[in-house]
Formats: sequence, structure tokens, C-alpha cells
Amino acid sequence: MKNMLHCSYHIAVPTAFFQNEELNIPATMQHILYLQKQGVSSVLVCGSTGEQHSLTLEEKLQLIEAIEHMDLPEDFEILFGVASIRQKEALLLAQAVNRTTKIAGALVGFPPYILPSQQEAKKYMYALASIIAKPIILYNNPKRTGFDLAIDSVNELIQIPQVIGLKEAGDYHRIAQVILSETPFDFYAGGEINLPEKVAAGFTRLSSIGGNLYPKEIEQWFQTLLHGEKQGLLQQSALDDVLHGNVLPALKKEISEKEQIAMGVTRAPLGNE
Repeated sequence: MKNMLHCSYHIAVPTAFFQNEELNIPATMQHILYLQKQGVSSVLVCGSTGEQHSLTLEEKLQLIEAIEHMDLPEDFEILFGVASIRQKEALLLAQAVNRTTKIAGALVGFPPYILPSQQEAKKYMYALASIIAKPIILYNNPKRTGFDLAIDSVNELIQIPQVIGLKEAGDYHRIAQVILSETPFDFYAGGEINLPEKVAAGFTRLSSIGGNLYPKEIEQWFQTLLHGEKQGLLQQSALDDVLHGNVLPALKKEISEKEQIAMGVTRAPLGNE
């Protein structure tokens, strides 16, 4: 039996920066604590908000160290994004994720821009899985990375014991081609766009962006969709305001105003508007 993650809903949190674009760890942790106090059970750090690859290995390690010293309930589930354009740095990050006691699992993405072959990508994944003993979610996001993990590759990699899910941000219809055994396996929707259609297609978990502003409303909406209903507490117009245009700068601005937390700027060229 695979060691599964408990939470079907987590929030992908943005990283706070000072005005000079230096990493602001206290504000990042403050936002996580705010969400926890709102009843959120799980967050994803360093993944899914478009900032991961702007962070150096040293900055990512600093975030892990800060998480390790956070005062959080034992059942609060923290996931951490592991990816790098260099495999050597990804392996060092994997070692840190594996050592820490506060991180429950890893979201493993593929290197951007360099366009590895399927075989190269699989070897990259096998190398990381040889280090990370915690639950692993594969992350396929061809729009951002330029690399699309083939279904044959997915079907091979999910045989790795630690791989317990796939976050598919490409063609979500193709999850029907994933060959599942009797072992539990979860499909994670990346964000709220087309969420009703994704749930209908078989997605069972949500990696939320909108939850940064509407944490419980998004969770309640997702649960109603899983139960075959359409209505939730959140108005679609409010969600559209979050997801429209350049999401990250607007998201940070809203968090800063709502929570009185200085989430700061995005690293340019993001925010050049």
C-alpha cells in the first residue's frame, strides 16, 4: 500500500519578496499561518504560482529551514515543489525535503526550457525518487515548461512506490489513458479554471490558487463538485476576478490588503504592467 497524502485540497501559496526582489521569508510564513488559522489543512510551497524557477537553490533551502521551525499542528500537511533546470540542484533540494520533519510530500516538476527527451525526463524522475522517501506528486505543466510528459512515461513512472498522484496542467482529458492498478492514485487539478469539467473527467484533488483569497469557499465548492453538485458559496464573478489576466501580481496585492501582510512584488519581468 502506498503512503498517501491525507488532504484532497491544498493551496499553492505565493512567495513573498521585498521591494528589491529579495526573498521575504517572514511574510511567506505569515500567510501560511493565516491560512492555517482559517481552517486550511494543507499548503504547497515553492510550486504552481510561476515563481519557483526564479528562486535559487539557496533560497529554496532557506524556505525549507523556515518551515522546519514553524509552530503548526502535526496534522497540517505541507507539500514542497522540487524542480530545477539542473538535475544536480534538484537532487540537493530533494535531500533537504526528505530530511525535514515538517514537509509531508513533494510535487516534482520537470525542467523548463531545455526540453529533455522522455528518457531523460524519466531518469531525472528516477534519480529524485531514489532520494525522496515521502509521497510524490508528478507535475506535468507543458505550457510553462515546454515539456509534455508522455502518457507512456506517466504509466511507467506511477509504478514508483512513492508516486501517489499526477498534477496535470496540460490536456486534462488524457488522464483517462493513465493505467491504474488497485493501488490508490489521485489526479490533482492545477487551479480552478475548468474545474467542473476536470472533476467530471476524473480529477479527485485540487491544487488551488484562488484558495489564497477564498480558502474555505473554494474548498466547499470543490467538495460540492466531487459530490455531483454545481453550487457553492463562492460567486463565479469573484473567482474570475482572481484568475483574470496576470494572476500573480494581482494575487499578492489582494493578499497584502486582506491580511495586512507585505507580500511585496513579483520578480520582474512579472508585474511589468
